[in-house]
Formats: sequence, structure tokens, C-alpha cells
Amino acid sequence: MEENKESSSVIETPQVASTPQKESEIPTLREHLENAWDLVKFAALALAIVIPVRLFIAQPFVVSGDSMVPTFHDKEYLIIDEISYITGEPHRGDVIVFRYPGDPSRFFIKRIIGMPNEKITFKNGEVTITNAQNKETLKLVEPYLNEAFGTSGTFTTGINEYFVLGDNRNRSSDSRSWGILPRKNIIGRAYLRLYPFDEMDYLPGSYREEIK
Repeated sequence: MEENKESSSVIETPQVASTPQKESEIPTLREHLENAWDLVKFAALALAIVIPVRLFIAQPFVVSGDSMVPTFHDKEYLIIDEISYITGEPHRGDVIVFRYPGDPSRFFIKRIIGMPNEKITFKNGEVTITNAQNKETLKLVEPYLNEAFGTSGTFTTGINEYFVLGDNRNRSSDSRSWGILPRKNIIGRAYLRLYPFDEMDYLPGSYREEIK
């Protein structure tokens, strides 16, 4: 349907005197150099902030595999806290990321079960921890497991050594197969789970149980 031009109202606006536009100016070599220097300074500042954060405070990691099911699943995105283990020590129950002793270029995620100078005993699907110094014993309560496992035997940690296990005990390569984890291989603990979004969590999977 055509518009009725005769009935359409027109609103007139006052005219504004326009000023002639200046011709675009070509930046000088000095201005180019100043802009480049600003970019260099910005990049240096960004690196000065990002690199220490990545090296000493926190790093992103993506879970690969199912050795930590049901606590963690394949492709989950985690932020690993490194600074806590610079200023303090790992604890039993912490979920940690570390360099695999057999190949330091590979990163594993497991749970700390045995602390330094302890005896770890597996029997009838249960884990018993004996503190070699205090001669005290703890039978672990492990609510993060979803099935029984049939490991048996005894393992002993020394100074600055840890015993780590996957929560998916029947499908995990851990200290039962490749041995004790040296303290120097530990990178940090699982601090944040950022993905999947409906599973976002602080200190995901952490569970503390200590010998009193």
C-alpha cells in the first residue's frame, strides 16, 4: 500500500552551519615510533604480570582420561593453585597435579593418600595408614569412591615422598604401579573447576582426613 504523501507531516529542523573538515594528516615517523613504543611497554607490562602468574601462582589444566571419575571427568577445565605449596605443604586428601616421575613431560592428576614417612596398607578393599613416627593408625574413609577395588599389599613413603591414587581405583595408573611420588614433582592442587559450567567448584574434590 502506497504512503499518502499529502497527509504525511514533515518536521523541519534548524539548519546548522557546518565547518569545513580538515584534511587528514599523515602521522610523522616520530609519532609512529611513539605508538610502537607504547605497544612495547604494554606488552612488557602484560608479560610481567602473566608470566609470574602462570609460573608461580596458577595454571590452567584440562583433565584427560577417567582415572579420577567420579570426582573429575574427561575434558573438565581446572585452575591449579601453585602458591599454596610454595608457602605450605600438601595435605592428605588434596587433589594434585604433578609431573609423572617416569616422564616429567607428562602431567597426572591424583589424590594424596599417603604422606611422608607413612606405611600404607591395602586389605579387603580398605586403606590403612600408619604414621611411622607416632605409631598411630588411621583407616581411611573415602566417600569419593564409587566402586570397590581389590588392591592388596603394603607401601612405605620416605622423607618428602607421597603416595597418590586415582579415585577410579580400578582404572588408574598411580603409586600402586609406578611407585612413590617425590615432593619436587608436585605442581599444585586443584583450586577451581571452571568447566563444565554447571560443575563450577572451589577446591573441587578436596577431602581432609588426618591422623590425630
